[in-house]
Amino acid sequence: LVYVVIALFIERIGVDWVNRIMPPVVIGPTVAIIGLSLAANAVGDLQTSSLTGARTQFAVLVGIIALLGVMIASTYGKSHAKMIPFIIGILAGYIVAAILTFIGVQTGYEPMQILNYQPIVDLFANGISFSTFFKIPDFTFITALEGIKDIDLGYIGTIAVAYIPVSFVVFAEHIADHKNISSIIERDLLKDPGLDRTLLGDGVGSMVGAFFGGCPNTTYGESVACVAITKNASVLTIIGAAIECILISFFTPFVTFISTIPACVMGGVCMALYGFIAVSGLKMVQKIDLDHNKNLFVISSILISGIGGLSLSFGKITITSVACALILGIIVNKLLSKEPENTEENQ
Repeated sequence: LVYVVIALFIERIGVDWVNRIMPPVVIGPTVAIIGLSLAANAVGDLQTSSLTGARTQFAVLVGIIALLGVMIASTYGKSHAKMIPFIIGILAGYIVAAILTFIGVQTGYEPMQILNYQPIVDLFANGISFSTFFKIPDFTFITALEGIKDIDLGYIGTIAVAYIPVSFVVFAEHIADHKNISSIIERDLLKDPGLDRTLLGDGVGSMVGAFFGGCPNTTYGESVACVAITKNASVLTIIGAAIECILISFFTPFVTFISTIPACVMGGVCMALYGFIAVSGLKMVQKIDLDHNKNLFVISSILISGIGGLSLSFGKITITSVACALILGIIVNKLLSKEPENTEENQ
């Protein structure tokens, strides 16, 4: 709802103010820290075995193989392979993990036991039936019908106070992600189709998704990285992928298979994703005059605060490190934007 209100407001006043307060010197390093701040998550997953939860050298090996699969498919693959480098990388890592797990189980060597097949065992534990292959997911709007009469209107106010400020924080990340993808496809998405439309889509999508039991929507740097790596920014591709995911969610064996993908495989794939996010931000910084002290201070304040994990909490409201870094960068940029007087020393 907050996004819808902001979208209507922006439709009236335009988006030029966004470019004024968030020039490339601010947006570039902000986009970079979106990727860099996620580096610890990727590396942590890379070292983790899904079966034991322990960090082993075999998990790292599997993750690196998944990463290499993505890189090779994207760099040397033919046209079709370049469109699905992440699937190729995940499958490569999964196959190696399966081989290592088999050897580990047979020899009793626990560090090699990476895959957790328990979800598959549980799927067939009670025999084979129709639900073994096809099952309707639990939709929130169905399960919540019985509790509608118990809704406490006072609680709605509590939720609003807790989440409305968060919406403004995510709004800053929304702009950063769209600036990032704009630089990738060389088209300003804040003007075409417009920031008001992207916000409206984000807001309506969050409401519809939550209604059906999904997570609230937001712009994901991972999706931006997928566009950068595959070179495919087609809206039809996104719509097709979304429809396929909805249909596949009814197919129980596939959902179960997805749940068995080890953390180390996803960690390896995410290294490529997060790295591309960081590099795309640094590409924006590349075009900035770094001989100017003002630009150096703006960029350094954003990078250090973002990578360092600066965050602020006000009760139940938390401003993330990315949002804090962006806000700090905007403030520093505005404070240092005043041109110094022309003295002989400055000249």
